[in-house]
This record gives sequence, C-alpha cells and structure tokens, in this order.
Amino acid sequence: MGSKNKLKRFRENETFSNVVQPTREEITNGNFKLKGNWNRDFFKSDKPLVLELGCGKGEYTVGLAQRFPDKNFLGIDIKGARFWRGAKTALEEQIDNAGFLRTQIELVDQAFAANEVSEIWITFPDPQIKYKRTKHRMTNFEFLERYKTILKPDGLMHLKTDSEFMHGYTLGLLHGLGHEVLYAHHDIYSNHMAPKEVVGIQTFYEKQYLEQDKAITYIKFKIN
Repeated sequence: MGSKNKLKRFRENETFSNVVQPTREEITNGNFKLKGNWNRDFFKSDKPLVLELGCGKGEYTVGLAQRFPDKNFLGIDIKGARFWRGAKTALEEQIDNAGFLRTQIELVDQAFAANEVSEIWITFPDPQIKYKRTKHRMTNFEFLERYKTILKPDGLMHLKTDSEFMHGYTLGLLHGLGHEVLYAHHDIYSNHMAPKEVVGIQTFYEKQYLEQDKAITYIKFKIN
C-alpha cells in the first residue's frame, strides 16, 4: 500500500464515528474515558462486549457483528490503514454493533475495566517463533493475565491460527496452567462439528492459507 493511500485512510478514519484512536498516553495515564464505559458511551447499548485482537482488515469483527446482533464487537489493531476497510464496510452497511480501536494490544488491560469484556478473539496472530520474541506471543502467560483482568469470570477466549506451532504452544500452556480448554481442533475445516462462526467467517489471509492447503486450527478456552 502506497504512503498516499495510507494517509488518505488515516484521514478517513478520523471522520469515522465507529473508530477510536487515542494516543498511547491517553490510555496509560489512567484517564481514558471509555475505560469501563464502552457500551454506554461508544456502542450506546448494553450488550455483551467482544474484542478481536489484531483485527487486521476487520473482516472477522464485521462478520461476527453481522452474525451476532445481540453482542457488541470491537476490533483492535495498531495499523489503522488496515482496519479502515472493516470500519468503512460497517458504516456503509449500518452495522452499529461493530467498532474499531487503534492501539497496541499490550495496553488492552488499560483500555478496558475489570469484568467489562465477555469474549476475546485472537485471529491469525504472528506466532513469534523465535525465543527472543516470546514476550510478544499473544497467548503467553503475561498476555493471558492481561486478558483475565478485563474478562468477566465466565469470559471466553478464542484462538484461530494457521500456525501449528502457535496452536501447540497455546494448548500446552493452557493445560500446564490449569486453564479450561472447551474445544480444540488442529484442522477446523475437516471437522463437520466445527462452530459455524469459526468456519463461516474467513479473513483475507485465511482464504490465502486455505488456497495453499494449510490447516486452520482453533481453540476455545476459559482463563481460570
């Protein structure tokens, strides 16, 4: 994507009513006004709040919002030029239960209050295979602790990835820490019992992986 195109999208994002773009300081100084008030002040409806972390182009956030009108969905990514597509689609199609937050994933526990979130989806994260990159792995112990602080006690987590490594690493960690694995499959499209929201919505990259005959894995779990 050219820099002109990126700038155009950044400018457009600023006009979108379904996009929030706080500075890092706004979130970390403890005065972020939407923290604890996402449903009241942003969605203007008291539905269960669901996050998609690293939402990319926003296809999953929008797809889930269309499939589940009884929930509010918020896609989070630091790359606003990417989720511009999802935000624009949601506005054009008047999907009022889909929104987007531009920020770093590691700030998620500062952008939301305790027990504010009902579910978290992590879709196709970078597996960060090299050992020195483990601190950025989105299902590591530190990230799970962050998610735990904002999730309701019975909150759900979903991990969908094309990385066998990420799937195996996460399953091993969950079992080792005593978290509750509700469902796991290493090739979700070969399983006829797969949840419809897992196989019925595909991201741009997922379609490419499937064309390459890559297996897509999925885990649904609770953080105890």
